[in-house]
Amino acid sequence: MQLNELQDNKGAKHRKMRVGRGIGSGKGKTSGRGGKGQTARTGVRINGFEGGQTPIHRRLPKRGFNNYTRHEYETVNLGAIQKAVDAKALDAGKAINIEVLKQAGLVRKAAVEVKLLAKGAITSKVNLDVHFASASAKAAVEKAGGKVTVSAAPAAE
Repeated sequence: MQLNELQDNKGAKHRKMRVGRGIGSGKGKTSGRGGKGQTARTGVRINGFEGGQTPIHRRLPKRGFNNYTRHEYETVNLGAIQKAVDAKALDAGKAINIEVLKQAGLVRKAAVEVKLLAKGAITSKVNLDVHFASASAKAAVEKAGGKVTVSAAPAAE
C-alpha cells in the first residue's frame, strides 16, 4: 500500500442532505417538515405536550424530598489503600490525606469528604487523615502500627 492509495472506508463519508432545492430533490418546498404550524418552524417546544390534556408529568404526584443537610462522602477501603501502597501509588511513610488519595486515584477529583472503611486487610504502617472512619477500620490501622486522624469536614457551600 502506498500513501497515494489511502482512502476512507466505504460509507465513512456521507454528504449532508441539501433541503429546499427544488421539487426533484425529494426535499424541496417544505424541506421534509410537513405542512405549516409549530413543528415546521425553529424553536419547537412540544416535548411532553399532550394536545392540551394535562401532561403525565403534571398528573403524577411528587415523590420524596431533597435532604439539604445530607452528607455526601466517598468511601475508601483499607484493601484499596494497601494495594496502592504495594503499587507505590501511595507513600506509606508520609501522611495520607484527601489530596494524596485523589492523586492516587482512590477517590474522585470532586470528592469533598472521605470515609475510611475496613474492607480488606492492611499491613503497612500508614498515617491517614480522613473525615470519617469506621471503628473497625481505625482498629485495623492501629493494629498495623498506623494512625487514623479524623478531621472536621469542610463547611458546606
